[in-house]
Amino acid sequence: MTSDNRARRRPPGGLADKRRAILAGALTVFARDGYTRAGIDAIAAAAGVSTRTIYNHFADKAELFQTVIKESAGRAADAQIAIIDRHLHKITDLEADLVEFGRALTAPMATEHAEHFALVRQVNAEAGHIPQAAIDAWQEIGPRRVLRRLAEHLRQWTAGGLLHADDPERAAVQLMLLISAAGPPHHAPAPSRREADQVIASGVHVFLYGYGADRLIPDESQG
Repeated sequence: MTSDNRARRRPPGGLADKRRAILAGALTVFARDGYTRAGIDAIAAAAGVSTRTIYNHFADKAELFQTVIKESAGRAADAQIAIIDRHLHKITDLEADLVEFGRALTAPMATEHAEHFALVRQVNAEAGHIPQAAIDAWQEIGPRRVLRRLAEHLRQWTAGGLLHADDPERAAVQLMLLISAAGPPHHAPAPSRREADQVIASGVHVFLYGYGADRLIPDESQG
């Protein structure tokens, strides 16, 4: 059989399969070792390919890292946006619904997207050593996209009188920070479900104390 025939009979998707294996192996290694310490040899071993195969797909480690974090952030953001839309499209009890949203947002992220958020912790720990283009790409396709969708809901609630959020984008950042505090810190064991629920409930309470439209503000002039 000639080389041309072998090429024609090669199973479709071979290159795509190699690329997926490289990206999966690289995510594992970058999440474990960080950007600076991760080596192409270790990534090749995790992916089950040769280093030459990696360089056939990516020019260097920087390009590989940027592709990994963009794809990983995109998947995590898609999951988060689905949770936002599912839990916040209709509100019956604002505080209870936000607490349930917080639980839904944090629980699967810690398991289904554990490697991605381990990678994010590595990025936060060594941001000064990571190409800025990779950080910008990750932020735009991941966190910023999620915050924009959350801000849309907060804007609608403000228009409907449920909240007093003059700056929905800023309020979205604050709500996410309060809820995400229930997640595991860098190099620390994950909190129990009970501990995480307490953090979420207190975070939502603090958020509504600042933005809740139905909370009375005392008139100090009469005090």
